[in-house]
Amino acid sequence: MLRVSAQVAFLALLAILIGYLFRNMLGALRQQGLGLGFSFLRLTAGFDIGEFLIPFSRTSTYLAAFEVGLLNTALVSFLGIVLATILGVIVGVARLSKNILVQGLARAYIELLRNIPLLVMLIFWYTGLFLKLPRVNQATSGPGGVLLTNRGIAIPWGIPTQSFGTYLFVLAAGLLAAAVTALVCIQIGRRTGRGPLAWAWSLFAFLLVAALGWLALPIAPLTVDSPALQGLRIAGGKQLSPEFMALLSGLAVYTSAFIADVVRAGIQAVPSGQVEAAKAIGLKDFQVLRLVVFPQAMRVIIPPLTGHYLNLTKNSSLAVAIGYPDLFSVSGTILNQSGRAVEVITLTMAVYLSLSLLTAVFMNWYNTRVRLIER
Repeated sequence: MLRVSAQVAFLALLAILIGYLFRNMLGALRQQGLGLGFSFLRLTAGFDIGEFLIPFSRTSTYLAAFEVGLLNTALVSFLGIVLATILGVIVGVARLSKNILVQGLARAYIELLRNIPLLVMLIFWYTGLFLKLPRVNQATSGPGGVLLTNRGIAIPWGIPTQSFGTYLFVLAAGLLAAAVTALVCIQIGRRTGRGPLAWAWSLFAFLLVAALGWLALPIAPLTVDSPALQGLRIAGGKQLSPEFMALLSGLAVYTSAFIADVVRAGIQAVPSGQVEAAKAIGLKDFQVLRLVVFPQAMRVIIPPLTGHYLNLTKNSSLAVAIGYPDLFSVSGTILNQSGRAVEVITLTMAVYLSLSLLTAVFMNWYNTRVRLIER
């Protein structure tokens, strides 16, 4: 009874404190002639944003500007998570290599990057690498028609044709074929105990349907637009700004060092007897890693991996230091223009919280899925 009473008293005091702070905030806003609400989001923004995934101009609203920042953050976070995971798994496995040189390089990679502040690394990538690339009139050609300049990296890009809408249905059919293939592979694995590589066969099914659909259409759904140097500018293709590339590469490389250590610890958590037993029945090293080690290591890897994914998403707010218009940077501009500090900061925190919760929900679902498969 005493414990319940103490908890009720604590909640009451907390509610009183929150009510007092909220009342004090409203009073301060009234003194400045401001109210509390989000109607200002319908006002004209009056500023430009250098990079946007949806149409935007200075005549757009604050809400549209906020959406641009949100999409920029979501894009760099998603790509950063994918690249960091690939790098982290490769370096984590290399950390356990029997080759002394490979093991030493992987260890140096992990220890070096984990002990450098992320902000310092982002500024180094931006000012020390991407801004030091050749000028536009001296653009360096890379593989596949890529052009490297200090204004960014220009890559070939596809331009939709009139048959692109039809091809989207082909891609949807490819996704359906990939899902069916994955289910078949899983069923074979449950029945035989040594099922085929589900993700590889699913990817093959998707690519096969996509390729056949591409060839069947009378007009190619996409035409390749390659970048070309025209005077003092680059025409065609897709230009990735140095700010975007610095942020993406910095986040991916920095986070991959932490993921590599998690992968190493997860693999070492698998009893050595499991590996010896797998080799005794004739499995090769890659099969041992795929069929025995990784399925058991995932239950150790997933929980800390989720935390690193969340950190990467939140660390993307450091983009303001190198001028990339992410959610936090655009929100700061909106705050300075509108003077609505409480609403803007609240909205920004809510979006970051939502992104983190969505990531955590997906990773927790996957962790539960892995455990169910293991049982």
